[in-house]
Amino acid sequence: MRTRLAIKIHTVLERFFPERRVFLKSDTDTRFVRLRPSTQLVALTGSTALIAWAIVATAIVLMDSIGSGNFREQAKRDQSTYQARLSDLSAQRNGRAEEAVAAQERFNAALKQISLMQSELLQSETRRRELETGIEVIQNTLRSTMMDREIARDQVAQLEGAEGGSAARNNAASSAPTSILADALARTAAERDQVIVDARDALVEAEELTQKLAIMQDQNDAIFRQLEEAMTVSVAPLDRMFRNAGMPTDRMLETVRRGYSGQGGPMMPLTFSTRGEEPSADTMRANRLLNQMDRLNLYRLAAQKAPFANPVKNAFRFTSQFGFRRDPKTGGRRMHSGVDFAAPSGTPLYATADGVVTNAGWGSGYGRLVKIQHEFGVETRYAHMSKIRVKVGQRVSRGQHIGDMGASGRVTGVHLHYEVRVGGKAVNPMIFIKAANDVF
Repeated sequence: MRTRLAIKIHTVLERFFPERRVFLKSDTDTRFVRLRPSTQLVALTGSTALIAWAIVATAIVLMDSIGSGNFREQAKRDQSTYQARLSDLSAQRNGRAEEAVAAQERFNAALKQISLMQSELLQSETRRRELETGIEVIQNTLRSTMMDREIARDQVAQLEGAEGGSAARNNAASSAPTSILADALARTAAERDQVIVDARDALVEAEELTQKLAIMQDQNDAIFRQLEEAMTVSVAPLDRMFRNAGMPTDRMLETVRRGYSGQGGPMMPLTFSTRGEEPSADTMRANRLLNQMDRLNLYRLAAQKAPFANPVKNAFRFTSQFGFRRDPKTGGRRMHSGVDFAAPSGTPLYATADGVVTNAGWGSGYGRLVKIQHEFGVETRYAHMSKIRVKVGQRVSRGQHIGDMGASGRVTGVHLHYEVRVGGKAVNPMIFIKAANDVF
């Protein structure tokens, strides 16, 4: 049965692949190589598979190159957009701070003017009361005098003859103080009326100032709300980014604050009184905003010192992520404490932040290894290099060329193994890489 099937298959193959002979002739001998139909089929199949593999590999490389180029262009555009956004936010922050200071000054000036008006109003009220008291005294005196005058008139009417001359003199003498009192009374009444008019005008002006003060307070509240929203939108993502990276934000910001000499200006607390009074609610609110602005500035300084950058700037592809994976040699699962970048051998590798080189040599399993110590207890590692271009103790800057990609150490192909460690503990480097692409 097998012989018949083999004969049939051989007959079909001979129809499409007839037996061929390749003659090899020399000066003394002639030989030939016989190509059976099955041999020709195997050769054709192998050639077809090789050509197909070459086409697919070329397409993959082209697609990776195009995708990497688009990724870098998008990262550059995002970085430019965020820088512009930070600049605009900084300008708005300074403008809002100036507006808040000016509004607080206007508010204090209005309060001072209202205080003066209230003092004048109290003085006017006191003077009015004094005048009313004086008027009452004068009125009582006038009534007493008029009663005396009536009594004198009655006595004059009873006296006649020789007593008439004496009564006329008494009448003239009593009329003189009466006219003086009438004049004093008229002046006092006029002054009282003027005090009433001044008090009414002062009340109207005080009411107008109160309305202006209320409008100014509403404007201050609107400015404060806008500033508070802007600070919340700006500070929260940065704080979340550093915390996700496992970095101690409070200690990190304190370290930056100690090393930062550019304090002063709008970042200093606001004070509007030197008499030891408690700060107002607006002053405390403005100081909270200034503290948030200072925190945002410190975060920006800290981001410049942390490894928020990509170690590979040429076209590459990610071949292994952070976390547990299968060991290709042992078949078991083990922790992969970094990420792998695949690119051609000799691709330049760059430092992701400023720091000091603590290791530049061969490491077990890592091959040619470079370790860089950065601020805030952060360390980066670059493994499997083909060439190291830095030395131990050397200070490097972000973007400095530190070595070339290779396949040294325990590897299955050319790639870079990149690690980020915070306080000696490995963290996912993609937190920093994505932050560099999405935030900066």
